[in-house]
Amino acid sequence: MSQQGAKRRGRKKQIAQLPPELSHVNLDAAGIDVAAECHFVAVPQGRDPEGGDVRKFGAFTADLYALAQWLSRCNVTTVVMESTGVYWIPLFEVLEERGFTVRLVNPRHLKSVPGRKTDVLDCQWLQQLHTFGLLQGSFRPDREICVLRSYLRQRTMLIGYASHHVQHMQKALAQMNIKLQHVIGDITGVTGLKIIRAIIDGQRDPCALARMRDYRCKHDEATIGKALQGHWREEHLFALKQAVDLFDFYHRQITECDQRIEATLSTFEDKADGKDLPPPSQRRCRRNAPAFDLRTYLFRMTGVDLTRIDGIDAPTALKVLSETGLDMSRWKTTKHFASWLGLCPGNKTSGGKVLSSKTKPSANRAAAAFRLAAHGLHRSHSALGAFLRRKKAQLGKPQAITATAHKLARLFYFMLKNGTAYVDAGQEYFERCHRERAVATIRRKARALGYNLLEIEPLSLQGAQA
Repeated sequence: MSQQGAKRRGRKKQIAQLPPELSHVNLDAAGIDVAAECHFVAVPQGRDPEGGDVRKFGAFTADLYALAQWLSRCNVTTVVMESTGVYWIPLFEVLEERGFTVRLVNPRHLKSVPGRKTDVLDCQWLQQLHTFGLLQGSFRPDREICVLRSYLRQRTMLIGYASHHVQHMQKALAQMNIKLQHVIGDITGVTGLKIIRAIIDGQRDPCALARMRDYRCKHDEATIGKALQGHWREEHLFALKQAVDLFDFYHRQITECDQRIEATLSTFEDKADGKDLPPPSQRRCRRNAPAFDLRTYLFRMTGVDLTRIDGIDAPTALKVLSETGLDMSRWKTTKHFASWLGLCPGNKTSGGKVLSSKTKPSANRAAAAFRLAAHGLHRSHSALGAFLRRKKAQLGKPQAITATAHKLARLFYFMLKNGTAYVDAGQEYFERCHRERAVATIRRKARALGYNLLEIEPLSLQGAQA
């Protein structure tokens, strides 16, 4: 045996030994290294009747059930695994159905030890860390929320596919030099689709096509007719027809998905307690919103009207609920909730010096929904709109949107946890409070310098002219 090989084996043995001060928290813990074709499972030493502490199982359904049976024979009660792609989902669901406590770990939060990068060592390291309680599981909502979340993510994907074919329609029209998108606001609106379908059916007269305009269109028939004088080519018309057919197909799929979402929402417990739904605020209905009364279902689910928060409509509230669930007690405070969303400032410090306070990069869908809601408050005559404009002048647009999204998340958290209603104080109230805080700050600085501030009456118009 060479000296280098002996040193390598001694290093691996030293890494495997954790400090004796650590206490065993999960004595019946197992670790699973998840992959696409096989899973490696590690159990505590001496648990396997056949003497194997690590086993390899396939990824077929029968193999997953065999894995669960082997864990039961080894008296395992809690299991930890990494969130590898989507391969962990069927295994997670099988183990959860069998009564195991399953913990999902983010691979970025799992610091691996140098020299440990084999499937066997990975599952053993997971099992060892979980035994000592050193792993924090990722958030996963209740089962009924997971079902709702799957439908909503499928619906979002379908809307994205439909939008691609809108671009294909625009490309085909541009190749025929038809400037329809320049004279109407949206080619998938009432006027746009009526004209495009007429073109597909064989209508080529620009005046006849222009007469299909809706009365609310900004441009008149003459301008629209001039934009519809195209260079008709058979291959471009064929591409336009296929794009419209695919657009219609995906919207039929979206309608079917909406039916599933409505059926799922009807299964939730009614928390309204006989309370009447407040009247809706005067807001424009969003395009691609579900066709059913989503606001009523949300009020029954939560017992509060989340759409009273400025910037948050029914689809946005549903998207956030599908990611966070209805139980806000999963987060101790609003600070924990904002940290999970990735909307709070960072705390990168060293030697007592703040190196960076940027928010951490996050792919949280709920945080993205809050940011979009904050972005829509630029022209709002509300307290939140005034807050966004004030922060935009101080910090810039990106930081202002993050700060406003953080405030929206706090309001969302308090409404769900306490069951309280949101009442907008108004833009004037926010400006008055801001002025009072600014005056108090100036007075405090003046006292520190040995001065006193005296409030004077504003000059009248006649006095100013004199």
